[in-house]
Amino acid sequence: MALTDVAIKNAKPRAKPYKMGDSGGLFLLVQPSGGKLWRLKYRVDGREKKLGIGTYPEVSLAEARKRRDDARELLAAGKDPSREKQRDKVRSRLQADNTFTAIAREFCDKRKRDGDRAWSAATAKRSEYLLSLLDRSIGRMAINEIEPPEVLAAIRKIEAKGNLESARRTLQLASAVFRYAVATARLTSDPTRDLRGALTAPTVTHYGAIIDAKRVGELLRAIDGYEGQGLTKLALQLAPHVFVRPGELRHAEWSEIDLEGALWVIPAEKMKMRKAHHVPLSRQAVSVLRDVKAVTGPAGYVFPSMRTRSRPMSENTINAALRRLGYASDEMTAHGFRAMASTLLNESGKWSPDAIERALAHGDKDKVRAAYHRGAHWQERVEMAQWWSDYLDQLRKGADIVKFPEREVI
Repeated sequence: MALTDVAIKNAKPRAKPYKMGDSGGLFLLVQPSGGKLWRLKYRVDGREKKLGIGTYPEVSLAEARKRRDDARELLAAGKDPSREKQRDKVRSRLQADNTFTAIAREFCDKRKRDGDRAWSAATAKRSEYLLSLLDRSIGRMAINEIEPPEVLAAIRKIEAKGNLESARRTLQLASAVFRYAVATARLTSDPTRDLRGALTAPTVTHYGAIIDAKRVGELLRAIDGYEGQGLTKLALQLAPHVFVRPGELRHAEWSEIDLEGALWVIPAEKMKMRKAHHVPLSRQAVSVLRDVKAVTGPAGYVFPSMRTRSRPMSENTINAALRRLGYASDEMTAHGFRAMASTLLNESGKWSPDAIERALAHGDKDKVRAAYHRGAHWQERVEMAQWWSDYLDQLRKGADIVKFPEREVI
C-alpha cells in the first residue's frame, strides 16, 4: 500500500528500526531515535542493493518519489544509482577544490614557501587580503567557468570605491592565480590576459623625501627637538643613519644587532628581496641604539608597540611624528630617509654606485654579480656608513654646506 503524508507523520519510533513501504522499491526506515530515512531497494546484476535518498521531512514524500524515479531511469540506462551517487560526490568535491578561492588559497600558500622568491609576511598578508575581495563575486565559481567579463566586473567594484592601486594589484594577483591553475592543469588559459588597459591607471606618487642638504640639517634639528614619545624620537634619530625600509626598522629585534661588532643582520624573511641584509653601524647609530637598549633591551623588538612588547611599533608612528614636526606627506616620509641617503651619497662622488645600491638592499637580477658585490663592497660600505653619519652631524650643526664636486660623465 502506497504511503501518505499523514501515515508518515503519525509513524512512531519503536524499540527496533522498521520499514514503511511505498512502491517501486521505495521505503521509509523509522529509527528508534525517531529519525525517518528514505531508502530505495533495487537490484543490479541479480544483487540487491540499497540507496539512501534523504531524510524526512527534509525530503518530502513527493521529492522521495521523484528521486526514486530518477534512480530507476539510471537503472534502465544500465547504470548503478549508488555508483553514480558516489561519482557525483567526487565531482562535487573536485568542484569545491577548484573554485577560485580554493586555488587562490593554494597559490598563496605556495608563494609563502617559494624558496628565494617567497613572499614576506607583509606581502602575503596584503595579497591574501586583496584576493579575499573577490570571494563574494567569483570566489565560489569553478575556475574553469570564470569568464573575462566576470573578473572585470569584480575588479571594478574595487575601482568604483576609488581604490585604483588596489584594483590594479588585485587584477595582477588574480591573473597569477589563473596562471597557477593553468600550470597545475586545471585551466587552459588565463581569462584576464585580455583585460590589460581596462582599468583606470592610478596616479604614480613618490614617497616624500628631503634631498636638499640644507633642509636635511633643518630636519635633523627638528627631530632632536621632538617632544613626543621618547622611543619614537629615538627611532626618528636612528632612521637617517641606517636608511633601511620602515618595516625593517620597525621589526628590528635585539637578537639581530651586535653593538660591540657594530653590525645589524636583518634576516632574509624580513627583507623585500628575501636575502639577508648586513647593515654596518656607525658610531652614531650604535650610540642611539645603546640609548634604545636601556629602554627596550636586551631582548624582543628594538622598537616595540607602546601597548605591548609582543608587537612592533605601528607602521604609522614615524610618519605621524613627521607630521607632528610640521612635514607634510609630500615633503617627508619614513621611506624618504632612503631617498635622502641615496641622493646625497651618489652626489658626493665618494662612493661606488654598487656600494650604495648594496647599502640600500636593492636587488641584483644577476645572481653571480650580486654574490660578488656582497663581498667586494663590504669594507667600502663600512667606511661609507661612518662618513654618512659624520656628514649628517655636520648638516645638523648647520655648518656651511660644501658643494660636492661635479662627477665626470663618462
